[in-house]
Amino acid sequence: MIGSTSKNTISLSRLIVRLDRIRIFLWLIGISIFTWIVPISFKNLYASQQERDVMAETMQNPAMTAMVGPGDLDHYTIGAMTAHQMLLLTAVVVGLMSILLVSRHTRANEEDGRIEMIRALPVGRLANVNATLLVLVIVNVLLTLVIGLGLYALGIESMGLEGSLLYGTALGATGMVFTGITAVFAQLSESSRGATGYSIAILLIAYFVRAIGDVGNEAWSMLSPLGWVTQTEAYSTNHWWPIMLMIGVSIILFIVANYLNAIRDLGTGFFPSKPGKRYASMFLQNPAGLALRLQRTGIIAWAIGMLVLGVSYGSVFGDLESFFEGNETLEQLLADQKGYTLTEQFIPMLMIVMSLLSTIPPLMVMLKLNEEEKKNRLEHLLSRAVSRTQVVVGYLIISIMNGFIMLSLAAIGLWAAGNTVMEEGLKFETIYGAALVYYPAMIVMIGLAVLLIGFLPKLSRFIWGYVIYSFFVLYLGGLFDFPGWVGKLSPYGYIPQLPVEEMKWLPLFTLTVIAGILMIVGIIGYNKRDIEG
Repeated sequence: MIGSTSKNTISLSRLIVRLDRIRIFLWLIGISIFTWIVPISFKNLYASQQERDVMAETMQNPAMTAMVGPGDLDHYTIGAMTAHQMLLLTAVVVGLMSILLVSRHTRANEEDGRIEMIRALPVGRLANVNATLLVLVIVNVLLTLVIGLGLYALGIESMGLEGSLLYGTALGATGMVFTGITAVFAQLSESSRGATGYSIAILLIAYFVRAIGDVGNEAWSMLSPLGWVTQTEAYSTNHWWPIMLMIGVSIILFIVANYLNAIRDLGTGFFPSKPGKRYASMFLQNPAGLALRLQRTGIIAWAIGMLVLGVSYGSVFGDLESFFEGNETLEQLLADQKGYTLTEQFIPMLMIVMSLLSTIPPLMVMLKLNEEEKKNRLEHLLSRAVSRTQVVVGYLIISIMNGFIMLSLAAIGLWAAGNTVMEEGLKFETIYGAALVYYPAMIVMIGLAVLLIGFLPKLSRFIWGYVIYSFFVLYLGGLFDFPGWVGKLSPYGYIPQLPVEEMKWLPLFTLTVIAGILMIVGIIGYNKRDIEG
């Protein structure tokens, strides 16, 4: 019986790998390279144990503990520092990778009718879900080995083989836990958006429950899979029992997902669907309103996240002076301006990070137009009295407004928290102006997305590579001593670094004009090209 329900699982696994080979490779290589770069950077930033001890004192801030978890602050070696500051945040990214890949090959394929076609072949009822689970287990095992062995190969004294393998295994085990969680929600929900949304909600809840436990009652942390990640204490005491716990929970979730898949009908879910309103509101009777309604949950989630990010960064402002004092490498990253405090010099570097992260939600909104086209959902709209211009402009307006809101919330959170922890406080206009000055660069990115959708829709996702490039060259450019022209290849490289530089209106005006031209040309191209279908 088991053999018949799982028939041709291996063949389906090979198909999934064939379809997602590039996507999986990019996930693995991106997470791995970022993980390897961090300890190398730390080694350059904190050359002596004295500098690392100063950093450890700064990390005793409850806000930092809530953000990155507890760590071995008494023996703050490069390895302990890497595990403390990066393991938890990387585990969140690995969890997100697993959620997106599982949802794509389970509920999304079922929603688009592909599973029905697959089941018409000599394939077992449980073959698809088990093939997806098998591929994700292999992906997370590969991630474990690549990261673990790669960290050990760096040859850093405090990063031994056991700690490196534990670091990689903690990430792989996290991926398997959220693979199981998403597989279960793929059976419970009747839409891919629901499966992904519920799984990401669990990821966020796990993060915040752990944060509450780490700052207050440690028992709360034990309720969260991300709390188990920090309990491994890689490069310190090297606890392996949380790994066994995560693997055990993963196996249970895999079994539950198989059981639920076996007893439900194809195309249905266990969560009851809510009936819609009998009559649509005036707001829904236009393309922009419909697009906003479909994406409102993601927009709200990102808005909360950007506000929390700003608060998290602002909460450490009170300790920055003692943190940066005497560290020549860190001071190299800052704008070398006389007459400004180190906190004021730190603001531009912080704003680069926040502005680039704030660029992600509006780009997701804009690229959603291309996803709707691929799934043949736009044909229904365009077959009615709706022009292509109305559709693309609707998405564009939402994207532009989204970017402004995200940037504003991050700045407000930064100002509110920083003003609370600093004795002298921060002027709102200083923080808000330093953030909002990046808005023209953001709309250039949106304009590039519109241009790609208008002329090269299959290459539209390459905009993410440009965002990553901008982050790398501008955030780490001072550390790696990149030439100036490298940063000028990004629109963010032309932004004046307030408050340590004078305001320059010409670059902002030029970027705004370029963004407008890109948008207009993109809209023209979208109106003239064939719609996929």
